Amino acid sequence: MLCPSRLAKLRPLPRPLLAAARRRRGVDLRCAISSSPPPPPPPPQVRLRTTSSSSTGLGMPSVDEEECGDFLPWLERKAGAEVSPFLSVGKSAYGRSLFASKSIRAGDSILKVPFNVEISPDDLLPEIRSCKVGNVAKLAAVVLKEQKMGQDSEWAPYIRCLPQPEEMHSTVFWSDEELEMIKESSVYQRTIDKKVGMEREFSVLRHALDCHLPEVSKDMKFEDFMHPCALVESRAWESSKGYSLVPFADFLNHDGLAKAVLLRDEQKQFSEVIADHNYAPGEQVLISYGKLSNAVLLLDFGFTIPHNIYDEVQIQFNVPLQDPLYEMKLYLLQRHCLQITRNFGISKCPADSFTIKEVRSAKGKGTGIPQSLRASARVLSCISLEELNDMEEEATQNDGRLGRRPLKNIIREIQAHQLLLSCITKLIDQYKASAKLMKPTGCPASKTDGIRRLMACELLAGELRILKSAASWLGNYTTNL
Repeated sequence: MLCPSRLAKLRPLPRPLLAAARRRRGVDLRCAISSSPPPPPPPPQVRLRTTSSSSTGLGMPSVDEEECGDFLPWLERKAGAEVSPFLSVGKSAYGRSLFASKSIRAGDSILKVPFNVEISPDDLLPEIRSCKVGNVAKLAAVVLKEQKMGQDSEWAPYIRCLPQPEEMHSTVFWSDEELEMIKESSVYQRTIDKKVGMEREFSVLRHALDCHLPEVSKDMKFEDFMHPCALVESRAWESSKGYSLVPFADFLNHDGLAKAVLLRDEQKQFSEVIADHNYAPGEQVLISYGKLSNAVLLLDFGFTIPHNIYDEVQIQFNVPLQDPLYEMKLYLLQRHCLQITRNFGISKCPADSFTIKEVRSAKGKGTGIPQSLRASARVLSCISLEELNDMEEEATQNDGRLGRRPLKNIIREIQAHQLLLSCITKLIDQYKASAKLMKPTGCPASKTDGIRRLMACELLAGELRILKSAASWLGNYTTNL
């Protein structure tokens, strides 16, 4: 049976870089997140990942003869089967990609990669595979080993086609100064946490490699390990072996609205892509990596999409320590499984957070603002034990969910949502303040600087759009109660 292949953390994986829908280079964040309504989004939600720093302009793709022209024939010889009669590796203005080598019709099976040419942690020694690290780190160790072997590696033609660190833009590669551009987003803290996790797993793997593969660990630094980790996170797919790299298929770029995905057939032992529409010869072929926000795309894959329809914001809403009913409120919220921790306000921490999506209409039901977040606001607005007891009794008499129904006291219901509105408004002000600190780049100091500044713009602009939509709905709700 065919089932969608998913990537690290249960979602399909891609890679880095520039937009196909529009080719802006430098963007002033103050314009990107201004109060004026955003322009209509382009039909495709496309971002192409760059695997090579060179390009051939904006016309037809050129075949990548220098490094990857013989890659597909090599892979098919290694697989002992045809991988694709429809696709070829080429370079567009955005780097290495897959293009239709002849006409493709919707429903065509355009790519089949046998499992025997996928790279998985099974390629590690048992002593290293048993290390107490995650699947990403294990597969990264395989890539690191093959990188160290150079031309002696059986995977050399594939490893040679993978992007170098300077071509990757996941936020783990950003400098402290670059990360400051996105400090208002949860991506900032999640990047720090991810690097800490990588360092922890590097320490564990380094010890195992020193014992069993000293030729790999010799002179190895954390940066040497971070590169293959980022490659795996942005390219690997979930499989029965944990995570696997699927050569050739991982050259496919992303269209957020595409219906085509990488499928895995465990019985027939191959990964497959079915075309979701017709392609003319020379046209780039795209698939979807999933319905992913710019926060996920930037952190894990190193790219963003302008006006991403899947954008969302993670926020945290907490009980103030100075609240006289602090213990009771915290007890009720934790008992009823609401995501509340111990300090007041809304922050961008990833743990115990609520996820806000875009509220499409200020006059609707507020879809996009979690009911659990509104319930938490109702609990926090209570000023007496009697109110809290009444709320818990009401939950017990109904579906057991605390604070999910509007408060009978209209004034208190308004106050609860005004509390939430004031905290979201503070976040909006913080995002706008970041915009003012983002000076126009003019001519970027480097190509990398311009790319990452654009990504920061698109990330913050999308999250600000979400916050504004929530604030608009909350303002309308409190006014019309």
